[in-house]
Amino acid sequence: MDLSNMSLGDLRNLQEQIKQEMKKREVQEVQKAREQILAIAQSVGMPLKDLMAATGRGSKGATVAVRYRHPDDSSLQWTGRGRQPKWVKEWVEGGKSIDDLRV
Repeated sequence: MDLSNMSLGDLRNLQEQIKQEMKKREVQEVQKAREQILAIAQSVGMPLKDLMAATGRGSKGATVAVRYRHPDDSSLQWTGRGRQPKWVKEWVEGGKSIDDLRV
């Protein structure tokens, strides 16, 4: 297919057709993957729910315990995950130990 000879309108129509086909195929691929996963679970005699729980991943949105808390303002808390909050950086840059913030 030579795209250089197509009009802009034809190219836009083709683009829309491609978008729709990609969505359709993504749905098909997800369905195929689900069927494969279910077949694997059935082949080992394990309910799908138990198989998914066995992956070691916690539930999405599970809370993480606070590991650090500002001694003067208990509303300033950090789990130790992700980037250090500004107040933690300022604490450490001020020459104090992060261990002083541990809960």
